[in-house]
Amino acid sequence: MFLLAVDWSALFANIGQFILAFSILVVLHELGHFLPAKWFGCRVDKFYLFFNPWFSLWKKKVGETEYGLGWVPLGGYVKIAGMVDESMDKEQLNQPPQPWEFRSKPAWQRLIIMLGGVTVNFLLALILFAMILFVWGEERLPVKNLSYGLTADSLAQTAGLRNGDVITAVNNEPVHYYNELAKSIILNETAVLKVNRGGRDTTLTLPEGFVSNLTKNQLKGWVYPRYPVIVDGDKNVNYVEGKMEPGDRIVGVNGVPVNFLDDYLEAKKESKNTTIVLDLLRGSDTVQVKVKTLENTATGVETRDIYKVLGSEKKEYGFFESIPAGMNYGVERLGDYMTGIRLLFTSKEHKVSDNLGSVISIGKTFGGTWDWYRFWTMTALFSIILAFMNILPIPALDGGHALFTIYEMVTGRKPSDKFMEYAQMAGMVLLLGLMLYAFGLDIWRMFR
Repeated sequence: MFLLAVDWSALFANIGQFILAFSILVVLHELGHFLPAKWFGCRVDKFYLFFNPWFSLWKKKVGETEYGLGWVPLGGYVKIAGMVDESMDKEQLNQPPQPWEFRSKPAWQRLIIMLGGVTVNFLLALILFAMILFVWGEERLPVKNLSYGLTADSLAQTAGLRNGDVITAVNNEPVHYYNELAKSIILNETAVLKVNRGGRDTTLTLPEGFVSNLTKNQLKGWVYPRYPVIVDGDKNVNYVEGKMEPGDRIVGVNGVPVNFLDDYLEAKKESKNTTIVLDLLRGSDTVQVKVKTLENTATGVETRDIYKVLGSEKKEYGFFESIPAGMNYGVERLGDYMTGIRLLFTSKEHKVSDNLGSVISIGKTFGGTWDWYRFWTMTALFSIILAFMNILPIPALDGGHALFTIYEMVTGRKPSDKFMEYAQMAGMVLLLGLMLYAFGLDIWRMFR
């Protein structure tokens, strides 16, 4: 039964996009270490995408470097001669330092090598954001265009929100676009909402634990724009009787009146693998069609995009205009991420167990369909996150190595190879423990 419940097409789409995005990020990150290492005359023994304990899926030696593909998709590495890294090659470190080794190079060169991966990831994110704006532009839904208000789902209703409400401000900060609303709520410990209800303003204070539940549920149960269900296409509809036309508005399901998308979904939620009757408003006439539903109650109807129904604001960017805009966007996303990390340590509403995730959580963010806009956006966001996480001053991460190198540059005293070896081991144990914890949380969420 579990296998039957899995949406295999969505699963494979997520896996494929995760592997491609992760491969791009890892290869470019490691290239950020590889290139300055070569420029400064270091010998690079290995360059690997994914880890390869015991065996490699593919490998080839070119010059002094072995290039390969591992089988554990949790990262990658370059093995630079004379450097204490995840390979824990003690034999090499027991030999006298050689001119081509990392440990023989000046501290400033070693620092550049260490920070190369982080630098590449951050620059990659800025470039990707700029190209996304150049190719797709920026489209948003203004709050003033929410003609029918918002649908308040189960969790939102516990906070006092109702169907038809429009949230116009959070903590006295105006909300100009619906797309900003969730972030405005989540990046706060508490939130006071200004709500327009039936033409009159009222104030709601989100109850204690609301933001925590919203994060835990990954925004499920929140508010969504209300808009009528208008037919845009029907190529996947299994007709029993009658036929839809583009522009038809669905106003009833099996005799139950339907005004908005949430009404439509609610009216057919129990209609699995059966025939249902849809009432359609076509001009001034009402017509009926009968269609068959699938196991998930879908009818195959392609509905008109929310931006087309309510109207959106879209800004196009020229090539040169997209560059500073992409840089600003990337810096803002980094700021949001850092705020989220800070709240994990300062706010009761933000818990590590609700926010931490493994490759399973990361894979789900791709949405289950192959959408290049979403793919490159998520890749850019993960590149920002990878840069931030790697710069943390934790042994085994780039930031830890950089911290020890900066200490050496300031004090003139270089940490011993034995100290670096123990620090690397401690950092690896910490990171592996964190990864196992995150994976366990994802497994628990799946069965919860």
